[in-house]
Amino acid sequence: MGRWHEGPVAETGGVLPRFLLLYGLLYAAYGCLSPILPNFLAARGLSAREISVVLAGALLVRLAAGPLAGRIADQRGTGRGILAAAAALAGFAALAHLPGQGFSVLLAVGLVYALATAPLAPLADALALVAAEDGRAFQYGWVRGAGAAAFIGAASLAGWLVAGHGLSAAVAAGGALFGATAFATRLVPAGAPAEVDAGASEGLWQGFSTLFRNAAYRRILLVAALVVGAHAMHDAFTMILWREAGIGAGLAGLLWSEAVAAEVLVFLVAGPWLIERLGPGPCLALAAGAGALRWAVTAQTVALPAIVAIQLLHGLTFALLHLACLDLIAANVAPGLRATALTLYGSLGVGLATALLTLASGSLYATFGARAFWVMAVLSLAALPVSLSLRAQRSAQARGSTERR
Repeated sequence: MGRWHEGPVAETGGVLPRFLLLYGLLYAAYGCLSPILPNFLAARGLSAREISVVLAGALLVRLAAGPLAGRIADQRGTGRGILAAAAALAGFAALAHLPGQGFSVLLAVGLVYALATAPLAPLADALALVAAEDGRAFQYGWVRGAGAAAFIGAASLAGWLVAGHGLSAAVAAGGALFGATAFATRLVPAGAPAEVDAGASEGLWQGFSTLFRNAAYRRILLVAALVVGAHAMHDAFTMILWREAGIGAGLAGLLWSEAVAAEVLVFLVAGPWLIERLGPGPCLALAAGAGALRWAVTAQTVALPAIVAIQLLHGLTFALLHLACLDLIAANVAPGLRATALTLYGSLGVGLATALLTLASGSLYATFGARAFWVMAVLSLAALPVSLSLRAQRSAQARGSTERR
């Protein structure tokens, strides 16, 4: 891919440390804020219903704002600039929570925060994918794994800050980290191709239409929706299930940390190795199969050895799937639609599916208890044939490319 035309490209030797800094700061900001914002709203006097309105409104804003920001970034070649501005606005919005009082004020601040954070991770991914495309400077999984590790560290820091200084301290730390992310963004190479391809030159809404006519891209979204969406019941009810089985909070925290550690390991080491040897389609199938096994075991037993074993599968069901999806997006989507595709992937393929399945999980778990995880296992299995069709389609494209050469 060509150079980005919004600014100079950093020297190749310094690319990896700059992206490590960007991802470390960005995900550390998320780690400080994501776990504690609902508690912060409750501490400011909002009722459970008002908190749900704030969170639901934020979700709706993200679903619209993320893809729109990605499309503008593609059209104008200003992904890095939009990322920096959004990070700065996210820092301001996070800090604006501190003096906020009352439902209307905190709702407004929360919506601005959602607007600003919606495009951050996808636009950072778009920058990193371009810089890592030839595989010589670094691999995308390295920086995304560093981000996951930073999230863990920052979440622990937030717990310490809350214990010693209250919720406001963690909010302030998150806001400061978003502000630092804005500065770090200016250090990485810009990522929009200097050449204007068909995707970049299309109109605002025509670009979305082009993506949805792309059969491979639609299948990528479907696989992500099924496999990542199936985590919704786990995220909402696993801690409750474990507590009812007599697993204490300390041990449950260790089990959760085990899953995140597996995620980091796959991002950094195992994921790139698997994709290189198996290809992204089979890796999607592996992630889907691991998801089916994970949720089937969860539906059947709360025996500690089984839980310890299946927590390791999180590295496949989330990290490997994410790496394979991004690899396929890079292979099947024109460079001028890359940021649009990534923001849609985050908003529709992951965000909307997770939200809808979280809503469904409440009724399912209330009715069936642990057996409701069989529904999540079936969703993961449904992604298997779609994953393998992506492998076949990409192979056909590769053959066509070889024949043209």
